[in-house]
Amino acid sequence: MAQVLGYHRPTDLEEALELLAQTTLHPILLAGGTAASASGDAPVTAVDLQALGLDEISTDGDRLRVGAMVRLQDLVDHPQVPSLLRDLARRELPSTLRSLATVGGTIGAGTWESELLAGLLAFEAIATVRSVGAEIEVPVSDVLLGDRAVLEGGIVTEISFSLDGNAAAARTGRTPADTPIVAVVGRRLPDGQMRIAMTGVAATPVMVDDASTVQPPADFRGSSEYRRALAIALSARVHAQLGA
Repeated sequence: MAQVLGYHRPTDLEEALELLAQTTLHPILLAGGTAASASGDAPVTAVDLQALGLDEISTDGDRLRVGAMVRLQDLVDHPQVPSLLRDLARRELPSTLRSLATVGGTIGAGTWESELLAGLLAFEAIATVRSVGAEIEVPVSDVLLGDRAVLEGGIVTEISFSLDGNAAAARTGRTPADTPIVAVVGRRLPDGQMRIAMTGVAATPVMVDDASTVQPPADFRGSSEYRRALAIALSARVHAQLGA
């Protein structure tokens, strides 16, 4: 386990980016503080993002803009967040941790079982990433699929996602309250197109066009074949719920 030798709580984004650029410090970002990870055994310096003011939620046409430091409980409580995403945010963590964990931290973790991430994929989430002298917008789906290099030396400052369309979800777990073995989140756009995202079938939540083609990893909760069968069944259930 890495040893934390320093702690910084910058009050503006440029200061945070300058700290992140000092690679000799081996900086790691702290968002909500529910989890922090560092590779290797090198001593690290923690850069706490909580004083940067990245905690606003606002509308932008048919999209909602959510600061990276918005807490998951804020998503649960906000009336403009689509009801399905509010439900998925509620499922993400127990209430004591939802008041700490952040949207940006959830994206950074990229947990393969995150139903909230699957929901954000279905709602076409885009991440804004700031680095020294640059700002880019990247689909969250691309970041999760392997374009995580865009996060090196950068900070996710906000995400935005669509507000239109109808959405539904289906899941299978060992118990109703358990983290699902496989979960499927679908959104039917106004033009009839479907966006389907899944958890439990790849290293991160992913968009899936055809559930029969997934090649899930196996673990103690289910073989690859079992997870694929769940993906097919749950996808059909979501399509039926959305009238597709």
